[in-house]
Amino acid sequence: MSVSPSPWPQTLWIVRHGQSAGNVARDAAEAQGLAVIDIAFRDIDTPLSDLGVQQSIALGEWFGRIDPAERPEVLLTSPYVRAHETARLVAERAGVPDLKLRADERLREKEFGILDRLTKHGITARHPELAEQRAHVGKFYFRPPGGESWCDVILRLRSLVEMVTREYAQKRVLIVAHQVIVNCLRYLLEQMDEQRILEIDRQGDVPNCAVTSYRSVRAPDGEPALDLQLVNFLAPLKDADMPVTSAPDEPAAPKP
Repeated sequence: MSVSPSPWPQTLWIVRHGQSAGNVARDAAEAQGLAVIDIAFRDIDTPLSDLGVQQSIALGEWFGRIDPAERPEVLLTSPYVRAHETARLVAERAGVPDLKLRADERLREKEFGILDRLTKHGITARHPELAEQRAHVGKFYFRPPGGESWCDVILRLRSLVEMVTREYAQKRVLIVAHQVIVNCLRYLLEQMDEQRILEIDRQGDVPNCAVTSYRSVRAPDGEPALDLQLVNFLAPLKDADMPVTSAPDEPAAPKP
């Protein structure tokens, strides 16, 4: 009996962008108990911090030490500046500067709507009814006015995964995006449920420039599958003596 070719990429890497100016500003605002994060950029325009640039370079140099036959040949990135710059630096330092960056809006950051730029304190102070609803419903299904829930993000990522299997079967694919995107892609690829992915989320934030990866394999029943290889792999940063950062992109849900 003939075996059908696998639709999955040969290797799939999923990476969170390097530390951003927004991560730094959110940390400062939370530490000072402020309601609003002091940053002038639109979320889409928020650049990498100086450390984020160095983290991205370190990650690219790690990819550059991989056998050339195993390096990424497809690079998909969120169109947001911090992710696009991470992807560009990784490609340059990996020795694949001609690798075309393919921006895909489905990989954009989760949209926060009315809660954009607010800290946990800011949400509680300015929108107490939303804070209560968010704590009750949970982040998987809670949709702020004008924004998205995790479930909404997953719905748009389903079509991205379909595109990857259709266009990049048996290719080596690198995705650079955001913390929620990393977790929501894991939810899809590993066929999780709400409880499992939120348990993973509670264990800690996805570090900046951390690598999660999969390899195409055959399941015991002979069907093509993806095998999880690395989860939040940080050796590229640690090998370069680079500080590890993991500031969240969104505030924690206020307690009811």
